[in-house]
Amino acid sequence: MRDFRELKVWWKGHQLTLEIYEATAEFLRQETYGLMAQLRRSCASIPANIAEGRSRSDDAKLARFMQIAMGSASELEYHLLPESQKPFREYDRSKVHVIHVHKQTTFEPTSM
Repeated sequence: MRDFRELKVWWKGHQLTLEIYEATAEFLRQETYGLMAQLRRSCASIPANIAEGRSRSDDAKLARFMQIAMGSASELEYHLLPESQKPFREYDRSKVHVIHVHKQTTFEPTSM
């Protein structure tokens, strides 16, 4: 089994997840099952899919899980749009991380 912690993109996704959890901790209580949950779920899905793909037996399967992670990154990027996400205080920094993770989930075995 290959260790997902060796992948830079997994570490970036993990860091992004920690940042989103920290930033959403300040959301209003009524957002617990709304936007906060959507942000956390889509964000946590990025490194989770990378980890699962890395445990698979070949690069084709890893590539498929990277596509799923890219979809989660796109979903998160949408939720971070200023128009739909006014209470999000860490928007600029997190958006940069999302875009970086999104680009890195385009699977190229030599780039990891």
